[in-house]
Amino acid sequence: MKKIIIIDGGPRRNMNTAQMLQKFAEGAKSAGEHIEVKTIRLYDMDYKGCMSCMACKLKDRASNVCRFKDRLSPVLEEISMADGLVLGSPIYFGEVTGQMRAFLERLSFPWLSYNDYSMTAPKQMPVVLIETLNGTPERNNSNGFGSMEYCITRALGQPQKIVAYNTYQVNDYSRYELAGFSEEAKRQWRDAHWEEDLQKAFDAGRKMAEM
Repeated sequence: MKKIIIIDGGPRRNMNTAQMLQKFAEGAKSAGEHIEVKTIRLYDMDYKGCMSCMACKLKDRASNVCRFKDRLSPVLEEISMADGLVLGSPIYFGEVTGQMRAFLERLSFPWLSYNDYSMTAPKQMPVVLIETLNGTPERNNSNGFGSMEYCITRALGQPQKIVAYNTYQVNDYSRYELAGFSEEAKRQWRDAHWEEDLQKAFDAGRKMAEM
């Protein structure tokens, strides 16, 4: 049995990021019954970012899995034994959500050695990063996963990235102060690209499961 862990860093259960991750899960499961797919929603959990306790750097007891105990601890342990990892987040103010950033601190800081500055994950596995944002490819301020993507690349190899641009922020623009956006233009973009974005997520899920 192969296990893929999906980390949903978005606050809304049924909007863009959640839908992309659901399609990824469907793609992975379509590869056969030998694939277990588990989705974890960060906004459902109470945890903090790195606490600088340095427990992962203790001499003779160094660990590449975070040792601070809270609700995130079993998730990090589970990831250390997984066969694939998917990280999904909407882009807020040009970056992933605060919950995703805090999670990534806890995930990746134990990988870093202050002896030689190498990055060593507990287990090698493929990684897919999924971002959803309301900017277009030509006009956006996204830094995405930023420096955390660099850490992931050093420890686990180059991740596959899927970006869904110009997504709906709300389902009914008439109810909100969002005059800077044209709902008609959003609708046209969505009609032209959204199903393609979902298909990319599905295909990435199947590809990871088949690796």
